[in-house]
Amino acid sequence: MVSLLDIIGPVMVGPSSSHTAGACRLGLLARNLVGGTPEHARIELHGSFARTGEGHGTDKAIVGGLMGFRPDDERLRDALDIAEREGLDYRFEKTTLGEDATTHPNTARFTVTRGDREAVMVGSSLGAGRVLVTEIDGYPVEITGNYHTIVLVAEDVKGSIASIATILATNGVNIATLRVSRQQRGGDAFMVWEVDERPDEKVRDTLRALPWVRWAFRLEKVSA
Repeated sequence: MVSLLDIIGPVMVGPSSSHTAGACRLGLLARNLVGGTPEHARIELHGSFARTGEGHGTDKAIVGGLMGFRPDDERLRDALDIAEREGLDYRFEKTTLGEDATTHPNTARFTVTRGDREAVMVGSSLGAGRVLVTEIDGYPVEITGNYHTIVLVAEDVKGSIASIATILATNGVNIATLRVSRQQRGGDAFMVWEVDERPDEKVRDTLRALPWVRWAFRLEKVSA
């Protein structure tokens, strides 16, 4: 199904929905992984991002996203100068994240740190401002930013999914999708919960307090 948004593109600061709006949304998602504007950010650009990103403002869009600017925020034009004034230490590198056709040409790997939290995220800009996060801290995921999302790592114990679903229901949060992956039986499970309502800090803290949860964080919805 093709939406009108796919045809006319998102409301944004130009020039390119792929290199600007999508790049900004990837920065917003990476920011959420550390709970706010990171202190340090390393952004590795792949494919078209690496070859033509600077001319399309990809660097400004990503840094603006890391600072919490939305794709239609006029401050994106001056994001690099603002980041320098506010002390965001960032660097861009050109790299190759995969030789095969499965790696989208507009892809970036983010390594962000804030306080004692570090996260690594791989995501792609798919066009018309749409994005897809494919990896977080080495775990394969599929996160579009179309929903508020809870991501957590927990021990692979029986009843964990039911317990988390109960906490969400008790707090009035409806589940849209759920994806669970694990590296081995009895090891850590990586869970991605996409939800309709924005979970508050109480929900996050309740999940973190569960004895078998290693860490949990929220990703804000970044689509229109």
